[in-house]
Amino acid sequence: MNKDIATPVRTKEILKKYGFSFKKSLGQNFLIDTNILKRIVDHANLTEESGAIEIGPGIGALTEQLAKSSKKVAAFEIDQRLLPILSDTLSPYDNVNIIHGDVLKADVKRVVEEEFAGFPDLMVVANLPYYVTTPIILKLLSENLPIRGIVCMLQKEVADRIAAKPGTKEYGSLSIAIQYYTEAETVMIVPKTVFMPQPNVDSAVIRLTKRVKPIVEVLDEDFFFVVTRASFAQRRKTILNNLTSQLQDGKTKKELILAALEASGVEPSRRGETLSIEEFGRLSDALLPNFK
Repeated sequence: MNKDIATPVRTKEILKKYGFSFKKSLGQNFLIDTNILKRIVDHANLTEESGAIEIGPGIGALTEQLAKSSKKVAAFEIDQRLLPILSDTLSPYDNVNIIHGDVLKADVKRVVEEEFAGFPDLMVVANLPYYVTTPIILKLLSENLPIRGIVCMLQKEVADRIAAKPGTKEYGSLSIAIQYYTEAETVMIVPKTVFMPQPNVDSAVIRLTKRVKPIVEVLDEDFFFVVTRASFAQRRKTILNNLTSQLQDGKTKKELILAALEASGVEPSRRGETLSIEEFGRLSDALLPNFK
């Protein structure tokens, strides 16, 4: 019987064997608690017909649990030093493919077609490097991959922002960008003590379930995101002031912005954090003719 990778003793053994040292620049923090890894995998609701995409497998702790719970795992690893370690630690599993590369630069759609053709179910499950969490999630969602969703571990503070509701201080353009494509829920909090090395912050696992279609239908998706980002540029400012200062030629088109706010039923004195995604959808459609 193979000993689980994710124990403090086994992790130290593996690191020592390969003389591996952590690279801060890659945000490497390895999980050393098998129960937490199993719970993360449980939240992905995989079956033996599922495929799993992982990002940043490290020494294979989560990969191992995914290999046991799914039909196949494809994992992107950027750090070349980890490839021989993964080849060793995951040798008992013939359903894992490690792809050496940066997921942010990869053609993920092509990887999905090559690795998971004919799979009825596909999930992304990852302990994401904290310094690139947001760009990775947004890339996976905006590329319209045939995935059911994403279960990932990230900084608790970022998880709070992703799952935030209107009217809270965490709610912002990131909440909207991700909730536009998915239903977001924080499914567990993970203390920093179960990592090696320990990060400075607590972590959370978030589950993003892809919507059949985005939460609002808008005339121009890119412009919708421009408007939401502009509306939160300075949180203390009113939506009118933010749009006037952030949109191109906003200062000369203030009357048009006021008219668009009125047409979409939004008081100019409100702040961005009070608007629902539906209100942002109406507002961006009303602004579009004069700003695109």
